[in-house]
Amino acid sequence: MRPALAITGLTKRYGERCAVDHLTFSVPSGVVCGFVGPNGAGKTTTIRMLLGLISPSEGTGEVLGHDLLQPSAYLRQVGAMIEGPAFYPSLSGRRNLDVLARMGGLDRRSVSAVLDVVELADRADERYGSYSLGMKQRLGIAAALLPGPDLLVLDEPTNGLDPPGIRDLRATLRSLADAGMTVFVSSHLLDELQQVCDHLVVIDQGRLVFSGHVSELLASRQPQLSVVPEDRAQASELVRLCEREGRAAVAVDGRVLVSSPASWAGELNRLTMRHGITLCELHVVPMRLEDAFFHLTDAPVTSDEVNAPSSGPVPA
Repeated sequence: MRPALAITGLTKRYGERCAVDHLTFSVPSGVVCGFVGPNGAGKTTTIRMLLGLISPSEGTGEVLGHDLLQPSAYLRQVGAMIEGPAFYPSLSGRRNLDVLARMGGLDRRSVSAVLDVVELADRADERYGSYSLGMKQRLGIAAALLPGPDLLVLDEPTNGLDPPGIRDLRATLRSLADAGMTVFVSSHLLDELQQVCDHLVVIDQGRLVFSGHVSELLASRQPQLSVVPEDRAQASELVRLCEREGRAAVAVDGRVLVSSPASWAGELNRLTMRHGITLCELHVVPMRLEDAFFHLTDAPVTSDEVNAPSSGPVPA
């Protein structure tokens, strides 16, 4: 099966500044692909080139089997929401979609269907101006689904959504991909992406740093054990013990992170007991997309990140 996106050397310059620098990646058809990178990495510029809104300075590629430089050949098969939706505030959600369908020459019967997909059917006849931010975001996704696209491109679709809304969106994106649609989604919420994405494209300073299956990226990260001695003043001694055993370790606010597979946890526990160090905590650090992102982009890891729960936003 041909890839939904196959991009080679995609570049965008603004004078002497290179916003996107020779990106080369492909995205299989029928997957949810996360597109992430720090602020200013070039994500929105890349999306705008894929949608034909701006022309690349260099590069070639295909979108849904059509030449990237001929967007008119593929845009009718693409739905997109970038930089937030824009609608008439005095019209209802349904009427706004009706207007878009008429302007685009689309089947107006699809309006009810997409409202159901984003769970706005019961609020569809209320004025758009009265909608919450989350409802406006969902209506924007409904508009992107109007053409029945083969490729759906979403830029930060979780903005304004509460946790239940994010969960529902995750289920929606998964169901769309399971039905054969390719979803290319830029998001700050890396732990959410980890739960829904099959594929991942990571860029930094306009350059590609990873493209592939999410499991490949997680597998490339060294497993870790998190250890907390009862007497936190012994953390530095615990680091030295681990290093003598050939295990890299670092202390952060009394907690020690040890580069080691889970299978070494028992030996570590016995080692600390022999040296008079009592542990109050010993567990395997779960493999998280957020941690792999920080590693790829060389972002500093703080003590808050070490102790953070496995959810929440990161720069994107």
